[in-house]
Amino acid sequence: MRFRTTVVLGGKTATGLQVPDEVVAALGAGKRPPVTVTVGGYRYRSTVAVMGGAWWVPLAAEHREAAGVTAGDEVDVDVELDTAPRETAVPDDLAAAWDDDVRTFFSGLAPSHRKEWVRWIEEAKKPETRAARVTKAVESLRAGRRTR
Repeated sequence: MRFRTTVVLGGKTATGLQVPDEVVAALGAGKRPPVTVTVGGYRYRSTVAVMGGAWWVPLAAEHREAAGVTAGDEVDVDVELDTAPRETAVPDDLAAAWDDDVRTFFSGLAPSHRKEWVRWIEEAKKPETRAARVTKAVESLRAGRRTR
C-alpha cells in the first residue's frame, strides 16, 4: 500500500514516518504489524507502532541515508505486511559462550532485541572489547535482561 507522508524528526536524531489509520487497518495484522517499508527505492523491515496516538514506522539513520532522505522531506512510502520469519544471525563467539538456558532466552526475545545484542557485539573494534561484550551479553541474558 502506498501513501505520502513527511519524514518527521522526533527529538534530536530520531525520525519516523506516520502511517495513515486506513493503511494499518488494511494490513489486518493487529496493533504492531510487521512490515517491509520502501522509501526512495530503498526497502527495509520494521514494525508499525502507536506513539502519541498515531501510527508510526521508525526511520533509522542508516535507512534515511540509504534512501537519500532527511527530516522534513515529503516521501512516497510503500508498506507491505511482512510474514517472513525474523531471523538474527548469531556470531560464532556469542553462540559458543552460552548454554541452553541463555540460547532459549535469546531465541524468545523480540527480533529487535536480538538484533541489538548482536549489533552491540559486532560493533566492537578491538578483539578484547568484543570478548568483554560477549561475556557481558551472556551474563545479562542469563539474568533475564532483554536489552543491555
